[in-house]
This record gives sequence, structure tokens and C-alpha cells, in this order.
Amino acid sequence: MVDIVNDPSKSAPLLKVIDEDFKEHYILASAGVSTGKILHYGKKVTVKAGNMMFLGSVPEGTQVNNIEKTPGDGGKLVRATGDFGAIVSHDRQKKTTKIRLPSKKSIDINSNCRATIGAVAGAGRKEKPFLKAGNKFKAMKARNKLYPRTSASSMNAVDHPFGGRTKPGRSTSSPKHGSPGQKVGNIAPRRTGAKKHKKVD
Repeated sequence: MVDIVNDPSKSAPLLKVIDEDFKEHYILASAGVSTGKILHYGKKVTVKAGNMMFLGSVPEGTQVNNIEKTPGDGGKLVRATGDFGAIVSHDRQKKTTKIRLPSKKSIDINSNCRATIGAVAGAGRKEKPFLKAGNKFKAMKARNKLYPRTSASSMNAVDHPFGGRTKPGRSTSSPKHGSPGQKVGNIAPRRTGAKKHKKVD
């Protein structure tokens, strides 16, 4: 490995790697990997952070990232900063490996798919506060997200069914005799309407 590079299009840092044929490649950085370290790839490889192995050769309970969905696709799963999957079990007959994803969901993947050992670097990215609304705005704009969001109750009634104070909007409570698809919102509220306070003399 030669250097750690920042890519504006990705949240995780990249590793600049030169292979045996002196060709440059860029791969996702794993936590604990430093410049000058030699990374290995193949079936009979030591289980260390940054090394790339076939899923069928990875011991159970090992953390992995940048997992391929089909052999040779370059890695499609578990690529966000700080994320990692875990090898749950191997099925030697079906030649599949069960992996627990960061979402706690388990999937079966071909054992000939490759993965990188360890967790993706940059785990503390979300711990740093934005400090200013402008920083938050730029971060959301880079991902084409709407920011800031206007609350529904602050909108005019014509802009949102719950908005407006002069004109009543749509009720947020579900109909009592509605079908199961209509049972959303406040289920069977005790009362509806504005609460009236009695004047105390």
C-alpha cells in the first residue's frame, strides 16, 4: 500500500495500492491499516485487517467489509464508514456463506465472492457535530437531500393537509371503522379537537 487518499464522492477513505505488476488500484480503507503495509489477496491469506479473502476461507465470527454479491463484481455491500459484516456460518454443500449485515439482516452469498477483512475506516465521522447550519446544508445538498424541511403544521393548508391554522386540515386520527390499510396515524384517540380551558374567576 502506498497512500491513503480522500475521495469527495465517498464517505470512507481509499487506499492507493500498487500490485505485483506495478499497476495502481484504489480500494476502500479498513480500520487499522497504515501506509507502507503489505496487503495480501487469495485463499491462503492471514486474517488481518486490509487483506482480501474469499468468503469460504474466512473463519466464522470475522468482521468483513466491501463484500461482493456475485463473484468478481468488485464489492457491493458494507461500504459506509465504520460498517462491518460478520461471517455467521458456511454451507459447504451449497457453497454459500451466511453473513450478518450492519442492518442485523442475514443473507447467503456465494463462497467464491471476495471480501476485505475488518471494518471500514472513518468510524468517527458521524460523531463530529456540524456546528453550523451551513455545513449541514452543504452536506445534504451534496447528496441531493431537501434541507431544511418545513414542519407540516407551519405550512399553509393548501400546501399540506395538516397545515394551516385558519382552515382546518385533515384529521390525523384513523377512522374507527376503516379498513386495515386505513389504520395509520393516531389509533382510536380518546378525544379529538382542541382542548378548551375553563376560565377561573
